[in-house]
Amino acid sequence: MNASQGLRVVVTGATGNVGTSVVRALSDDPAVGSVLGLARRLPGHKPLPGVAWDTVDLSRPDSTRTLDTLLAGADAVIHLAWRFQPTHRPVVTWRSNVEGSLRVFDAVRRAGVPALIHASSVGAYSPGPKWEPGVDEQWPTHGWPDAAYCREKAYLERVLDTFELRHPQVRVVRMRPGFLFKEGAASEQRRIFGGRYLPGVLLRPDLLPFVPDLEGLRFQVLYSDDAADAYRLAVLRDVRGPFNLAADTVTDARALGELLDSRVVRAPSPLVRGALATAWRMRVVPASPHLFDAVLRLPVMDCGRAREELGWRPVRSASDALSSFLRGVAGGEGEATAPLAGNRWA
Repeated sequence: MNASQGLRVVVTGATGNVGTSVVRALSDDPAVGSVLGLARRLPGHKPLPGVAWDTVDLSRPDSTRTLDTLLAGADAVIHLAWRFQPTHRPVVTWRSNVEGSLRVFDAVRRAGVPALIHASSVGAYSPGPKWEPGVDEQWPTHGWPDAAYCREKAYLERVLDTFELRHPQVRVVRMRPGFLFKEGAASEQRRIFGGRYLPGVLLRPDLLPFVPDLEGLRFQVLYSDDAADAYRLAVLRDVRGPFNLAADTVTDARALGELLDSRVVRAPSPLVRGALATAWRMRVVPASPHLFDAVLRLPVMDCGRAREELGWRPVRSASDALSSFLRGVAGGEGEATAPLAGNRWA
């Protein structure tokens, strides 16, 4: 790095939920001289200071040569690129998420990039306790094998175990956040989990008469901009290893009921899962019942290491993150990128 020019950071998946927040956070930091955002499709918004863009499709084998060129001279690579769909065709997501990540890791090695910051997830964790203080970063990361998302995140954890042993000169950081929300990503998330034909206007709190209280329904969320700040700090600080990231409180049915001003009604998980499985098989909704199973088994995380070693604190509460999502869904909010495009109806 040329100290007068600042750090050069490359971000994959830069047009997505977390990517747009990460790019803005890096652009605002005077220690970062330039940011290169990579995505399959270029964004439509006005460029940020110090930010350039390029296209790459990580699922394609011929992306390797492109990555070698794009990563040359980088001080850090933040790897966020991830494909959630199609859930009925796991080979497609495997090629993009797993094989694409392997191409990024290999390119980091070949280009001699000093730091690799990888977006793992709470979904990489094996089933665990649902109550505070939660599990630390040493909890097993074998995922829930039936869910493609968890299976892929867990597989990449094993890949990085080997990568770190073989290439100790690369500073590897693994971020394991809870569910990430912000207003500008709400339309995309509605499409990912509810399908493009579920109108956002139907997800108003006053139209949701009750919240099902399911056994195991305790999970952690985080505002996307707060996650982005953790990635920024990981670029700047000499840290290694995994970091759990989540807002300070755990979300359960009671918290959702208060947020939505709805009654909480105890419901049998098998009944809800059966309805979801039928809707998924009929391709009415894209969210698979396997992911539902995983969510009910995810452990609660202890985020003490991020506070102590990164100096990271979430600014917004879990309620803030969920409220922003609900506002964004109802209003059809989005950003000027292909993944995040806003729409209330499709």
